[in-house]
Amino acid sequence: MTEEEIKEAKPKRSRKTAARKEKMEETAETAEVTAAEPEKKPRARRTPGKAKKEPGKSGPEEAAATINENKPEENPQDRPESPPPEPVAVAPLIQLKYRKGRSAYAHMGSFRKNAYRDALGRTEWERLIKWRKEGTITPIEHPTRLDRARSVGYKAKQGITLVRIKVRRGGLRKRKISKGRRPRRKGILKITMNKNIQRIAEERVQKHYPNMEVLNSYAVGQDGLHKWYEVILVDPYSPSVLSDRNLNWISDPAHSSRAYRGLTSAGKRGRGLRWKGKGAEKVRPSIRANDRKGK
Repeated sequence: MTEEEIKEAKPKRSRKTAARKEKMEETAETAEVTAAEPEKKPRARRTPGKAKKEPGKSGPEEAAATINENKPEENPQDRPESPPPEPVAVAPLIQLKYRKGRSAYAHMGSFRKNAYRDALGRTEWERLIKWRKEGTITPIEHPTRLDRARSVGYKAKQGITLVRIKVRRGGLRKRKISKGRRPRRKGILKITMNKNIQRIAEERVQKHYPNMEVLNSYAVGQDGLHKWYEVILVDPYSPSVLSDRNLNWISDPAHSSRAYRGLTSAGKRGRGLRWKGKGAEKVRPSIRANDRKGK
């Protein structure tokens, strides 16, 4: 084969590097003739086709050997000192505005107000991820909202337990009527449930624990599908409850099954007993006693 055929048979990359090398040699020769002092030749790049191979070395071993030969020895003392690591950003502590005359529970409750809502956003988000994996009714040791639990009668003593329950969200769902009807006669809009979701949650807990009485409950979280409530249960025949003058009233048989009869705080709210006077004439003594005209 002639030299031209050999050049054509080589890959394009090797041909370009060979032509570039010839140009660099020509420029170096002309610079030596014209300049009085000799200039350093530019270092030619190593091409894969014309690399000198030593016996016993090939591939990555040869590349590592050439890099080690050209690399000067470094003194560990001459190495530049690495910059110190940047400090990790820490969220600033939230300082509550202390007001004279307010209790500690009042300051705890202020965390759920709009001014401090961002402080609990991440914590509540992580709680919901954990609660979704739990069962419908889960016993717990400590209240999630201590201030709210204390306000509805919770005490950390024997005979009182806490249960977290998950219930679905949404109002009364009625099916769509397939036959013809005037919209106002369909009986779908403006028809609400007789019980709110919190009362339903209390009744389910009462059914699950028939030997205990529901004292009260409070909301702790919600997402797009469910709501979570914490229900306070009391053992009416526990010695610690019988000796407590603020709680022994629940041992009277007149207060048995209070969740089913709407005697809890959520039950009285659902029966309309939070209001008096004008507009609430038909809610006492009960809704049913007034032919259900109070709702």
